[in-house]
Amino acid sequence: MLVFKSFSVGLIFLISDFQPASATLVPRAVQTIHKAAIRHTRNLARDLRVAFGGILATQPLDDSQHVVYCRPGRPGLGGSTGNDTNGVSSSRAGPSSTKSSSGASPTGTGMPSLPSSPWKLTESHLGNNFFDGWNFTVGGDPTHGIVQYVDENTGRSNGLLDVNSNGNAIMRVENTPNVDNTRQSIRITTQSSFNGGLVVMSAVHMPTGCGTWPAFWTNGPNWPAGGEIDIVEAVHDYTNNQMTIHTNTGCTLPTANAQALSISGTVIGGTDCAALTTGNQGCGIRANSSVSFGAAFNNNGGGTYAMQWDTTGIAVYFFPKGSEPADLTNETPLPNTWGIPMARWPASNCNPFQFFNNHHAIFDTTLCGDWAGNVWTVSGIPGQEQSCAERTGVSTCEAFVRGNGAAMAEAYWEVEYVKIYQNKG
Repeated sequence: MLVFKSFSVGLIFLISDFQPASATLVPRAVQTIHKAAIRHTRNLARDLRVAFGGILATQPLDDSQHVVYCRPGRPGLGGSTGNDTNGVSSSRAGPSSTKSSSGASPTGTGMPSLPSSPWKLTESHLGNNFFDGWNFTVGGDPTHGIVQYVDENTGRSNGLLDVNSNGNAIMRVENTPNVDNTRQSIRITTQSSFNGGLVVMSAVHMPTGCGTWPAFWTNGPNWPAGGEIDIVEAVHDYTNNQMTIHTNTGCTLPTANAQALSISGTVIGGTDCAALTTGNQGCGIRANSSVSFGAAFNNNGGGTYAMQWDTTGIAVYFFPKGSEPADLTNETPLPNTWGIPMARWPASNCNPFQFFNNHHAIFDTTLCGDWAGNVWTVSGIPGQEQSCAERTGVSTCEAFVRGNGAAMAEAYWEVEYVKIYQNKG
């Protein structure tokens, strides 16, 4: 928040408005100071108009539908692109709740900016109450990973779930040295659902290492009819995020050409997005950034992902830590000013409100399973220049994960916030 001392600003305006009657009344030194003050004042006045003009011209937002899960008093939070079929993910879809979120007290939105944002913040998760408004999946993994998802109380009791001293949400995988079958893990789904929107997730750490398969994604009912949007997803030691959609038959990318799609990423695995005709692979786009996933993401301090779903289609943006635009950190997002996204699926060949509906946001970390287990011996993907079988000396993903709890030390999420916006229109 910008804070200006009224006395200092008033004094500057007084100086800038003062016009000397003649050079004989004002010493030459004072004239020099006076001219410099005018130059600086013009710049300051321009900055003040930008900072406060929105308040003077814009009516307060109606935030009656804004649900916030936050810690009281928390301050505002400010590679290779080669193609390969082994890097294409399987769908992560599974059961999800359709219960509406409730019970939180509305709070005001952030300071408006110029131009006005078309997006209204409707749900926030951060701080000590981050986990309010989520349902915890209990049971096995629908993608055949060797994890057992546990409820909130079990997660907290066993040290898998926490909010640390920085106010960040922690979701870990069990690191018991040896297990007979599965490791405990966390999978959470928002109680609220949405049709269209802007979903923003900021994290400083995500799970990484051989055997891991983490994701942050959204999913609709009656998969694949309701659609699936994988915002953050990859496996093992990958450093480049993979964004994918899975749909009913009929949704495609109009081209695999990145320039024609106006994206920075690379299309992998084809342009057909239908789960049933691609062996659940959908149509994926790999990020060009080598700090968008895994250990490289973590070592770079993390970053922020934003998924935009509107009438133009679906797009995913990524901002490495420290490069987030001010409108996003100020909760007045202006995606049209962010440049080209990493991934985009245009509405021209895939109606975003026909193939996607009633989505929930989801975090999970599974181990091995349909993707990570099947590419255990594969190399050549950015970050995975050597296969996990070669790196670990263990022939299968399952054997490595069950017998190496210490290798799960980096298998955790540390999330600053999740914010969901709806279009004001």
